[in-house]
Amino acid sequence: MKLLDGKNVIITGASRGIGMGIARIFAEHGANVAFTFSSSEAPAHELEKELNSMGVKAKAYKSNAASFKDSEDLIAGVLEDFGGIDILINNAGITRDKLLMRMGEEDFDTVIEVNLKSVFNMTKAVQRTMLKQRKGSIINMSSVVGVKGNAGQANYAASKAGIIGFTKSVALELGSRNIRCNAIAPGFIETEMTDKLDEKTVEGWREAIPLKRGGSPEDVANACLFLASDLSSYITGQVINVDGGMLT
Repeated sequence: MKLLDGKNVIITGASRGIGMGIARIFAEHGANVAFTFSSSEAPAHELEKELNSMGVKAKAYKSNAASFKDSEDLIAGVLEDFGGIDILINNAGITRDKLLMRMGEEDFDTVIEVNLKSVFNMTKAVQRTMLKQRKGSIINMSSVVGVKGNAGQANYAASKAGIIGFTKSVALELGSRNIRCNAIAPGFIETEMTDKLDEKTVEGWREAIPLKRGGSPEDVANACLFLASDLSSYITGQVINVDGGMLT
């Protein structure tokens, strides 16, 4: 059963890692996929081709979610190309990990801008469309670090905790119009970014997780699929930890 047949989704930051995993699973379930990339142009166009070959409509857009104007232009472009927007997944994010003692103002501001302000920009830009439709699902990518905090990631933790507060507020504001807003807090997810880490370090992290493994982009994508589909039609304002029990 295809859970998202004919639905239109926008995913920010989908040219690699978790975003790419979400795009693939959504296409498998019949969704038309509009996705953004900032610099990974070749992988983005490869993904666009791959998704189109699955029998859905897909298009890559070069866009900076941290820019309010870019976000508005993106929504206008997607509406023109796809005719509607049913689901928004705010996934774009970066890290600039440093101890507070060494963290510069720019390290803090850039992470807040890309991770948190982008969620405001995109949600604000898509709101009018979803209000007109009187339906929609917004899914924001937080992190277990936003729930628990982590030494050396004060900027990242602040941005991801901010997303949780924003998500709950939007859920309260837009619930009466049948627009749902939820967040996902991934734990240790193994992507090409973690492939660069020392194997011994990674093994130590896996051991500390009750399920004894790192997560995959598909694990996060399946949680997104649930929140995007009608299976979760009575769920809003929630944070789902996809972390193998890490925070239990």
